[in-house]
Amino acid sequence: MSNTAPARKLSKTRLALAMLLPVYPLITALLYIVLPLTEGWATWQRTLLMAPVMVACIVFIVAPMVQKHFAGFIMRVV
Repeated sequence: MSNTAPARKLSKTRLALAMLLPVYPLITALLYIVLPLTEGWATWQRTLLMAPVMVACIVFIVAPMVQKHFAGFIMRVV
């Protein structure tokens, strides 16, 4: 009789779904904030402003939150 837990493997599909839940409203909120402030700017300029903010939010806030709260959903038993 073995006392080891079943092996678990990261499901990238489930991780993508779990990340989509908080990232979509974050992007939408940033667009509502940035677009009126950058009226007349080229798309690449807006993207240059928003990309670092988005990356920082995802790396330091969203990803740790998703890993903590959705770990059971993201990790599948193999």
